[in-house]
Amino acid sequence: MRSARSSLSALALITTSLTTLAHAAPSAPAPAVQAAQDGAAGNRLPRAGTATARPAPRPTAGAGQAGSIAAHTTGGTVRAPGLASAPPTRASGVERLTVHGDSVQVRAGGGMIQPGSEPQASSLVGQDFIARQAPTSTAYELVAQMPGANVSGSDPFGFSPQTNISIRGMNGDAIGYVLEGMPLNDIAYYTGYPSQFADSENYESVAVQQGAPDLDSPVLNAAGGLMKLRFRTPSDKAGGFVNASYGSYNTNRQFLRLESGEIGRTGLRGFVSYSHAQTDNWRGPGRDERQHVDFKLEKTWGHGNSAAFLGSWNQAIDSYYPQATLESWRQDGIHGANNLAARFDPTNDAAGTDYWRLARQPERTLYMGAPVTLHFDHGLTLRAMPYAQGAYGNAPGGTQLPVSGLFNGATPVQDTLNAPVVVDDYATVRADYTQRSYRSGFTAALDWTRGHNTLSVGYWYDYGDDAERETFAVVGANGHAGSIWGATPILAAPGQPLVGADNHTIAQTNALFLGDRLSLLHDRLLLSAGFKEVMASRTGTNGVPGAVWRTGTNTAVPLPRLGARFQITPHHQVFFDATTNFRTPAETAMYDGYDPTSGALIQKGTTSLRNEYSIAEELGYRYADDRVVGTLTLFNYNFTNRQIATLAMVNGAPVQSTLNAGGQTSRGVDVEVGLRPWHHFSPYVSGEYLHATIDNDLYSGGDWLPTRGRRAVRSPTLQAAGGLTYDDGHLFGVITAHYTGHQYATFMNDERIPGHVTANLALGYRLADVAVLHRPEFRLNFINISNQHYLSGVADPTLNARDTQGRNGTVIAGETPDYYIGGGFATLFTASTGF
Repeated sequence: MRSARSSLSALALITTSLTTLAHAAPSAPAPAVQAAQDGAAGNRLPRAGTATARPAPRPTAGAGQAGSIAAHTTGGTVRAPGLASAPPTRASGVERLTVHGDSVQVRAGGGMIQPGSEPQASSLVGQDFIARQAPTSTAYELVAQMPGANVSGSDPFGFSPQTNISIRGMNGDAIGYVLEGMPLNDIAYYTGYPSQFADSENYESVAVQQGAPDLDSPVLNAAGGLMKLRFRTPSDKAGGFVNASYGSYNTNRQFLRLESGEIGRTGLRGFVSYSHAQTDNWRGPGRDERQHVDFKLEKTWGHGNSAAFLGSWNQAIDSYYPQATLESWRQDGIHGANNLAARFDPTNDAAGTDYWRLARQPERTLYMGAPVTLHFDHGLTLRAMPYAQGAYGNAPGGTQLPVSGLFNGATPVQDTLNAPVVVDDYATVRADYTQRSYRSGFTAALDWTRGHNTLSVGYWYDYGDDAERETFAVVGANGHAGSIWGATPILAAPGQPLVGADNHTIAQTNALFLGDRLSLLHDRLLLSAGFKEVMASRTGTNGVPGAVWRTGTNTAVPLPRLGARFQITPHHQVFFDATTNFRTPAETAMYDGYDPTSGALIQKGTTSLRNEYSIAEELGYRYADDRVVGTLTLFNYNFTNRQIATLAMVNGAPVQSTLNAGGQTSRGVDVEVGLRPWHHFSPYVSGEYLHATIDNDLYSGGDWLPTRGRRAVRSPTLQAAGGLTYDDGHLFGVITAHYTGHQYATFMNDERIPGHVTANLALGYRLADVAVLHRPEFRLNFINISNQHYLSGVADPTLNARDTQGRNGTVIAGETPDYYIGGGFATLFTASTGF
């Protein structure tokens, strides 16, 4: 690898006519120059044509992403953002353009930072950084070094769904997730499941917009930002990429991607990949298995037009990692009661309900989308993304039911329960909580560019069908309870299963948006404004006997925004944005819930909860030259009707519900700086200071908890991360470290977990081409190299951990929060090659 001042070792010639390219709107994707990647996916530069070389120019704040250079038009010539182009020459009646730029190996900070040009904060990791990480890494783990990102995991390799992320103190269910414009959030709870999204080898980039989702993003819950995932571009040449990994805890993984190359002269090209992985539960019994398929088929033609069909299929069966209380953590750490039992023993204190096979979690998901971009005359561009998704999963667990005196909802069960395993008149059973969801929709936007102005108008429609049901299956003397995908349920009456939950929700979203972008002063000044009107409805039925049968909500929310970016000099840039966001309550808040052991109401469904609404502002500064890339961002959030899941007293009964927690204010500063390689070394640092406070007292137990002015949960005051990358084209290595300060787990701030530091290391070597093998590579990834045993995050916050006197003198009982236990030390060896 050469220094940042050196040129590309090989350059592609763009043979498209300048006259044709001039019709492309500035935001439209254009033919890409694919940079050759050492040790990456085996993509190679086209051999046609010749290339000239010269010293690479200094990049500007609009530099393109790793691996591709998007061409833009300026005054009749084609320019790539952040790159300089040689004067066009004419040969054989075809105008050609030689483009020079940085190869992927010279990205600042080892690929952990990219220059930006939009009027909003954003961080991005590219293929060069991703390719050096463990291939099991999820999207959460790939962005863990970004400012404000706090990742809480349960295992070292990212298999477990017991994981979470918060950004600027906003929980993972307040973050939108999109794959090339297709939404990935759970339609019921808004959460993201990163192990389902894609294999890391297929990501071109993973970006996080910490405070402002795009105007056309199809998400309802993005007050905490937007995570944007992008697949790699299919190769122009037929070939592929393969790797195999083996490591700690009997982990093994195999991955194969096949590239079609351009099919004839159709402009059609694609890839499909398959991976299989297994690992042992690192601190208890059980084994995880995952199978995954990614695919993308893309066609480009004409004036930058493109159409694609892409998606992911995932099937996983995961073991369970119990969360720990602070008391159990201090007593047992990663051992003892903080793990499930390896053998079924109905005589133990848990009556066998802690047997690990009763908590195996199966899931299947399928995401599909078809992004289309069409350019027309008169500066018109149509962008559309139709999508369809399906998911099924079971979150089971062992529990006990009385053999007599059962209730099906509010209705007494007359018969006694006949079960093989009964201890003290209680039967050991498995509770199966299944969720089956279908989702489809589309976004469509029409952009009209005239001179220096681009006007956009668009529409988003989303239809969701979600069915959730909790049934119970008898456990045999050997601990077996039938299929983990959902066994034959216990019947409360002939043909009527015993249920703890049985709801079915139809959700529809209609959103209209209008935006305008105005470029002035030769693109030094960019002004943007937008407005989005979101109309959301839910219609639900509750099949639990005695519950309210039908329920529903309707809401309409206006969401204005504005932003500005000014390029002071070629190296200095400032930006500002103000955005609004909202979030509807989780759909389960609409439904009544009953305890099957007593018939008591444990949750009172409500449709009167107000939507959470937030106003966010950012003021930022960016610097980029041929050595340094950096960003400093000040941010401020104001929330009203903040949604908090908690317990309240309703008619003397404790009810789990979602309460209006009033306001919250969050303020802070993010910073990240990366250097382009110097003698093959590329350092990176990031940090955040966050001051997030609760603005209201919270209602609980018929009184008000004195929470006003206290720190928000999951909001560490200080976070810092750093990385150092070395890459000379053959030998490479990267070390990253992350510090997370202490964070509160209760709104009374009477319990917290201490700060922790974790670090990862990667070492590897790339060979030159060997016969048909393109740059074979050998890599060792070391995860949590200091083998820290630590609580990685707050799983279930509560209002107060200790008994607390309310404002009116009532003693409000405390409830203990639960925490994620972070993954231990692990190593993974990977051998890979393109072909």
